[in-house]
Amino acid sequence: MLNKFFKLDENNTNIKTEVIAGITTFLAMSYILGVNPGMLSQTGMSLEGVFIATALASGVACIIMGLLANYPVGLSAGMGLNAIFTYTIVLGMGMSWHAALAAVFLSSVLFFIITIVGLREAILNSIPKDLKLAIGSGIGFFLAFLGLSNAGIVVSDPSTIVGVGNLLSPSVGLALVGIIITLVLYVRKVPAAVFFGLVITAIIGVIYTGLGYATPGVVMPSVPTTWVSFNLDFSVFGGFISGFGELFKNIPGMIVILFSLLFVAFFDTTGTLIPLAKECGYENEDGTTEGINRAFISDALGGIVGAVFGSSTVTAYVESATGIGLGGRTGVTAIVTGILFILSVFIAPAVLALFTSSVTSAALVIVGVLMFVQIREIEWDDFAIVASVFVTILMMLLSYSISLGIAFGFLTYAVTKIAAGKYKELNPLVWVLVVIFVLYLIFGI
Repeated sequence: MLNKFFKLDENNTNIKTEVIAGITTFLAMSYILGVNPGMLSQTGMSLEGVFIATALASGVACIIMGLLANYPVGLSAGMGLNAIFTYTIVLGMGMSWHAALAAVFLSSVLFFIITIVGLREAILNSIPKDLKLAIGSGIGFFLAFLGLSNAGIVVSDPSTIVGVGNLLSPSVGLALVGIIITLVLYVRKVPAAVFFGLVITAIIGVIYTGLGYATPGVVMPSVPTTWVSFNLDFSVFGGFISGFGELFKNIPGMIVILFSLLFVAFFDTTGTLIPLAKECGYENEDGTTEGINRAFISDALGGIVGAVFGSSTVTAYVESATGIGLGGRTGVTAIVTGILFILSVFIAPAVLALFTSSVTSAALVIVGVLMFVQIREIEWDDFAIVASVFVTILMMLLSYSISLGIAFGFLTYAVTKIAAGKYKELNPLVWVLVVIFVLYLIFGI
């Protein structure tokens, strides 16, 4: 039955290979269980509640991908999307986490509709490629900056705005050690390098704490008082329902929020699923990709599930390549990954005690580096593009807002293209977005 449903023989694989691939994919992705709660809890959400939401949403989304698309792809809370949720929508625009979850729900529904009605290709072609790359790279810078800031490596300075923190501080030292360890593991091509980097850093942190080294006001890793708990925190479950009223009070702001979430999720998913499908051998001779539409639908459903459980947008993870590299070719891999995510809800106290901000900062920095790499594909000979890329990345960092970075990037692109007499190259959708972003910036929404 399994062979027939998942087409194991057809894909030259077997249950044993798929299970091993699923476990490997989970290990490669599991760093999100430490990173996402730490980030989203800054909005006032329960730390343990976000952990439970992230684990359950990831688990269900992975199983949907496995059953509906038969793809060996894992899904979880997207890096960058969780930053938009926390630092742009809530901390930047002053909305509640309930409204942010409502925005995640609506953007995922829109993603689902766009995929169902076949608009995905048209939208992909309407946004300039270089702006997509600039936004992805900018988010990489933003995540790395967050990691360094959360660890105390980069701090505010009244003289220079930002400066380097106290490198002799135990928490800062631990973060630096963690970044170095994770970099070494990644360069050495160790499978699930980020996960093992977190574990090793957490162990070192526990030793630090045991020896009495601590930074005042900073939570250091410690030996969990409870390793397994069946008392689950569902305080953020369904929180999106009460956020719609607040979200709809500010229509221009809501449009910008939905666009930012949808834009990043849309192009992240496209940039992840298509290469992974190709690696699995799903690309046909005519250039089409077998089952890709079902994979996109699964991803959109994952986002909806994430909002319901109380997580930022859930999307496909490029770390799935680790499982695919070990022979994972079908949905069995994704289902195994999903089951492990669901089982992880019972070890929430242990994970939260070990994976503090000093530990998870390494994951943010490494993921930031990986997102930054795509900048090499930008067309550097076109000054209009160079200026747009520069402004997008610069404003993301200096305004501490991904949405503002996108807005300034689009406006710069439009202005420079018009100045160069190439306004006909601007797609109608780009004109619409330019108008929305101008209103967004003028009214300070």
